[in-house]
Amino acid sequence: MRNTAKITTAVLAAGALTFGLSACGSGSDSDSKADGGGTLTVAATPTPQGEILTYVKDHLAQKAGLKLEVKEFTDYVTPNTAVQQGEVDANYFQHQPYLTDFNKKNGTDIVAVPGGTVHLEPLGVYSKGVKKLDDLKKGATVALPNDTTNEARALKLLAVNGVIGLKSGVGYDATPKDVTSNPKGLKFKELEAAQLPRSLGDVDAAVINGNYALEADLSPAKDAIAAESPKDNPYGNFLAVKKGEEDDPRVQKLAELLTSPEVKKFIEDKYQGAVVPAF
Repeated sequence: MRNTAKITTAVLAAGALTFGLSACGSGSDSDSKADGGGTLTVAATPTPQGEILTYVKDHLAQKAGLKLEVKEFTDYVTPNTAVQQGEVDANYFQHQPYLTDFNKKNGTDIVAVPGGTVHLEPLGVYSKGVKKLDDLKKGATVALPNDTTNEARALKLLAVNGVIGLKSGVGYDATPKDVTSNPKGLKFKELEAAQLPRSLGDVDAAVINGNYALEADLSPAKDAIAAESPKDNPYGNFLAVKKGEEDDPRVQKLAELLTSPEVKKFIEDKYQGAVVPAF
């Protein structure tokens, strides 16, 4: 078992007051941050972000003088709210289109750490019934992630593969309403991203985010019937902090470690194309 702390939203909520009181009661916290000391706590989804951070913690952090704690979350909301509320120092789980949309909808001011883009998880289409998209039958049901940017990303993947057509110029907020052609009459089922792997038995195909595919032992490189190209892809995952914390020496140190040759080799060796270095 990885040496990380797994926290549910409920536990986080219950512990928020305690965390806040302890933070306010420690007079040395700001000094530790300024001189690069003190533990850096980072929120992440378990796979691959938590695994990559754990590799850094176990193999690189101590030598670099970084005390690193990894806290894992299984959703795409809590890591950002935890950063915004100061319950963790940083997070590593998201791409820029998602963060832009999250900040806009929630009034948060979370930013990417410059130079902190680490990896890409190619989005893939998976199916238990067909081996290629063209084999989907008329009226087939395709499950999509229901958060704004990843749903648009899923629709674009289907469009690139010629299954549907999308309205010209549609951006990162495309929805099924923007589908302009649908020769197979596909039906779309919108689900929380984490539920998509479990939906494969109930739908004809599902477009699944890379981290959740990996957790379900699905590989974009081997199992997907269609997958994103990493070339010029805007969906690389990065280290993020609350605005104003980008220059924290601990954050800068972690960003450097996450984009090191050692981490690049770890990603390539462990994930075999299911996760791709983005630096």
